[in-house]
This record gives sequence, structure tokens and C-alpha cells, in this order.
Amino acid sequence: MRFREKVCLVSGGGSGIGRATCLRFAAEGGLVAVVDLNESGGRQTVEMAGGTGLFVKADVGNVSDVKAAVDATISKWGRIDVLVNNAAIMTFKPVVELSEAEWDKVLAVNLRSVFLFCKYSIPHMPPGSAVINVSSVHAHQTTPNVGPYVASKGGMEAFSRSLALELGPRKIRVNCVAPGAVNAPMLWSNPLVKAGKEKIEGAIGEPEDIASAICYLASNEAKFINGQTLVVDGGRLDIL
Repeated sequence: MRFREKVCLVSGGGSGIGRATCLRFAAEGGLVAVVDLNESGGRQTVEMAGGTGLFVKADVGNVSDVKAAVDATISKWGRIDVLVNNAAIMTFKPVVELSEAEWDKVLAVNLRSVFLFCKYSIPHMPPGSAVINVSSVHAHQTTPNVGPYVASKGGMEAFSRSLALELGPRKIRVNCVAPGAVNAPMLWSNPLVKAGKEKIEGAIGEPEDIASAICYLASNEAKFINGQTLVVDGGRLDIL
């Protein structure tokens, strides 16, 4: 029970990798705050986790919603031991066809939210806490027409390295997990995949595979790992 009585806040916890991570934390004794814009999905995650967690509806790109989510968690449990920044969205357009609003939205959800959750959670995180940011293999090797997503994930990893150094004196670790193709809504929402025009080569992981890596980095077993990105992709980087 690596997370007994540990308070674990997970953004994007209503489905996919976020849900699997919440369930893993709960199974190992964690007290889980599920943050998601999808209320039905978020509440279902809480129920699946045993019903003792907390659901907070939030647009993670909105500073007021992020502050409210952190405040609700602190009000219920008094601290945050693990912060998982997992919420993400993706576009599938060439840069010249992207609107400024679409660019801004992806960066707000995928990167600005990481800054906001860290900014407002860190004052409530005791020594020994951990921040895990969910990146992507796209930060390392990528494909056309996903520019905002790639930029957000590359920025996330760079931000995480800097934050790890900043929080070293406070004994709070910061790491990233970079998944490959995962059997989750984001993969199958790709319009090219849906239309059969893009084939997913290589292994497809399950959300639980990524949750295992997240929980490892969040646990005391990884106490000597800081400022790193763990690629969990079934070898997908080799074919990108």
C-alpha cells in the first residue's frame, strides 16, 4: 500500500490514463481528488475508486477552476502529496489552418494548466511529495499536423526539469512520463485514425500500463529519480 493516506490530485481523471491512475492510487490506499471537465466521467471514476474520493469539475486551462480544485482538495484533506498533471487535448491540422484560438486552447489545457496546478498546489505539498507530468513520445519524435500538442509536451518536459531543480531544497520531486500509443479516447479521436487513413504501427498500450509508471515515479521507490522523463511506449519511438 504505497499510497496509504496519501492525497493524490489527478487532472483529467475522468477517463483513459487519468482514470487508470486514480484507480491505482485508490487501490494502494490513496485519497484521490479527480479533476475533470466531464462531470459524468469524473464522478464515475470516484465511484469506481470506492466512492471515498473527491470529484471537482474544472476547465484546467482556467485559473479560477484550477484554484478551486486545489482549494477543494485542501479543504477536504489539508495537503497534497502527489500531483499528476494529465489533462490534455490535441488538434490535427496543419499550422496554416490552425486558428489562434485553437493554438491557445491546446497550450492552455496541456501546458498552462501544469504551471497553474504546480503554482497553487506546491505550497500545500510536504517534503517527500511528488509531481508527475504526463508528456508524450511526440515531445521526442513526432508526425505532421500536431504542432500545438508537440509544443505543449516539449514545453512540459523543459518546465519539469527546471521545476525539479527549483523544488530540490523542498524535497519535492518532479518527473514526466511520456506514453506512446495508448488505448484511450485521445488515440481513437484522431480523425485520420477514425477514417482508417492513419494506421497505428507498433504496440498499443493500455491506460493501466501508463498508470503503473506514474505511480512508480510518485512512490517512495523512486525517491532518487528527479527531473527525468520516463518513456513508456512499447518501443514506439523506434518507429516514429
